[in-house]
Amino acid sequence: MDELIDLLPAGCVRLDARAADWREAIAVAGGLMVDAGFTTAEYTAEMIAGVEENGPYIVVAPGVAFAHARPSPAVRATGMSWVRLAEPVAFGHETNDPVTLVVALAATDSGAHTAAMASLARLLGDPAAAAALAAAPTPEALRTVLSGDEHSPAAAKPRADASSQHKILTVCGNGVGTSLFLKNTLEQVLDRWGWSAYVTVEATDTISAKGKASEAVALLTSREIARTLGDVGRPVKVVQDFTSTAEIDAVLRDTYDV
Repeated sequence: MDELIDLLPAGCVRLDARAADWREAIAVAGGLMVDAGFTTAEYTAEMIAGVEENGPYIVVAPGVAFAHARPSPAVRATGMSWVRLAEPVAFGHETNDPVTLVVALAATDSGAHTAAMASLARLLGDPAAAAALAAAPTPEALRTVLSGDEHSPAAAKPRADASSQHKILTVCGNGVGTSLFLKNTLEQVLDRWGWSAYVTVEATDTISAKGKASEAVALLTSREIARTLGDVGRPVKVVQDFTSTAEIDAVLRDTYDV
């Protein structure tokens, strides 16, 4: 949809790029954002440092890495880049390696890109759309596929408010990227269940999650971030594929013993 296309100019799309390893793959994605004026080179270093510190939690689905870091002075404007690799590279993820697609995000604040992330999560979770993105021959063709998201967040069902009885936290290292992927997929499942009026979902970072855990029924996150969280007094559920409604449906059923 428009919000996603607005953040991803054609100049920030690189198809069939080559990278020797995961650091170089992130560097290619970061370099596109530098060239577009979205970030400085320091932001690329911050994205790489995030993986070095927290592990490959940014590999949100089989073959897909979502590189990002916290909002910082290195971010000049909110924007994205898209790098499809000619040869896959390993990030060290237990189940989702190797990676062929690196999407990078730079955000000036935690709320500037929420609609775009919802749109992207739905597209990557749709097998037909994901196949079209993988086969797109040019940046313009890829952007055409991205603009065809029929699942506009504006048309979504009303979400639960902060006073709802139940809350689920989706957690990543920074609270602005992969946790939003997981949040949007979880909300799709809640909508299908008819539970969206009863459960609120909040995307957050590891530090905030520890303070908010007592408010939640459960925390959903990657295996790497689960290790970082440790025992927070609430169930921490590991999700391997952040775009899979089937996997998150199973996690939700386990959480509520359905």
